[in-house]
Order: sequence, then structure tokens, then C-alpha cells
Amino acid sequence: MTPFVLLAAAAALFFVAHVLLLFTSFGKDSYNRKKYLWSHLTLWICGVILFAMTTLFAGKGTSEVMDVFDTPVKRWLILVVALGLSAIAHTVVKLLVMPKYQAR
Repeated sequence: MTPFVLLAAAAALFFVAHVLLLFTSFGKDSYNRKKYLWSHLTLWICGVILFAMTTLFAGKGTSEVMDVFDTPVKRWLILVVALGLSAIAHTVVKLLVMPKYQAR
């Protein structure tokens, strides 16, 4: 396996882990803080892996998708989007989901 494939597989696994942890963080009566924290951490790790992939492979013809991120600004946007998604998700959970658990 090439480094590109290994990094792509790792990013995909961390993203799947993020989704699974996020959805399993919330039960009928309570939520699991550790799972919720790990859901955010796995999203950030996925973003860091994607950033590393674009740093290593952008502009080298390895992947047309990677070649889109051919400037430092475009690469840093990956991290900004990952942190932004995390902040949006946290805000939604804090304002919409958690009040339902606190009302019980």
C-alpha cells in the first residue's frame, strides 16, 4: 500500500469513528461526555490527516482531488472547516440537544 492510500484510509476511518461516536454519545436518558469529546477529537484528527495529505501530495498528480489544494491557503482551509464543523456541531448540541436532557 502506498502512503497516499494509507493516509486516505486513516482519514476515512477517523471520519467514520467520528460519526459513530457522535451518534452513540446520546442515549434515551443521558449522554456520554467521553464519547462526545472523542467524536470531536476524531474529527480534528481526520482534518489533520487530510491537511497532511494535501501538503504531501497536492500538485504531484497523485490525485485530482489533492491537486485542488495546491496553495497554503487552500490547505489551511481544511483545518478551518474541520474546526468550524466541530464548533457548529457543539453549538447545535448545546442549544438544541442538551436542553432536552436537562428537562428530564
